[in-house]
Amino acid sequence: MARHTHFLPIVVAIAGLCLFGVMDGAMKAAAIAEGAYAAMFWRGLVGAALMLPLWLWRGQGWPSRAVLRLHLTRSAVAAVMAVLFFYGLVRTPMADAMALSFIAPLIALYLAAATLGETIGRRAIVGSTLGLVGVVVIAAGKLAGHAYEPEAVKGLFAILGSAVLYAWNLVLQRRQAQLARPEEIAFFQTAIVFCILGLGAPWLAPLPHPGTWIELVAAAVLSTGSLMLLGWAYARAEAQVLVPMEYTAFIWAALVGWVAFHEPLTLRTMAGVVLIVAGCLIAARGTHPLPEPG
Repeated sequence: MARHTHFLPIVVAIAGLCLFGVMDGAMKAAAIAEGAYAAMFWRGLVGAALMLPLWLWRGQGWPSRAVLRLHLTRSAVAAVMAVLFFYGLVRTPMADAMALSFIAPLIALYLAAATLGETIGRRAIVGSTLGLVGVVVIAAGKLAGHAYEPEAVKGLFAILGSAVLYAWNLVLQRRQAQLARPEEIAFFQTAIVFCILGLGAPWLAPLPHPGTWIELVAAAVLSTGSLMLLGWAYARAEAQVLVPMEYTAFIWAALVGWVAFHEPLTLRTMAGVVLIVAGCLIAARGTHPLPEPG
């Protein structure tokens, strides 16, 4: 029974990351059609509309000022982070984009130690480093000697900027999960991001073409589902335990890129995936779940 309790937050976090990987594919298609800013804005509208009834039904009430401030902070970070990421994703293959973004979990481990008072365990460092090596193996094969067009270079820098913000987002996610339920996190993040992006919507987010709504609705459903699963998991395990699981997102990105956008999977990519999974398993061993939140 203890073993099941030990691994449950990790399994739930991986499931949430899987949903995020598929969502990235839907958002890439929508961003190609409408632009990254517009796709994020309209996805936020759909996501907030989906989560509002669930949040009201759960009867949680309006959050306290401190919790609302945390919702606002994470949503602002997430808005900029996501626009940068999807801007880059339109200009690079999904596997390349995800590989570059994986500087974030390593940064997040040390941010968690600095801001949440967590002690970084040896296994967490070894696991994260091994996962990062797997990403480097993959990225080296894709980037070495490859002449990128100017737009692709812009995309790479956008993804790197997004990765730094994503590290901060991971730490905020842990703190947020300790104070709010998954439904509240998903609703407020989608609603606040929608409102923030609404400031530029009259110029940057025209009404999408009818065919794009399928991708936008799918992305909203997958995104809110992922936010709730990750919120549940981060309430029950330390950031240092779950952050290495972020590396599994590469697996889903590579598969979605291969199936939906015909982006090839190479032997080097698969070797990197093996290292990523090994790093996650090493980081997961020897850790202890936190008590169930009240």
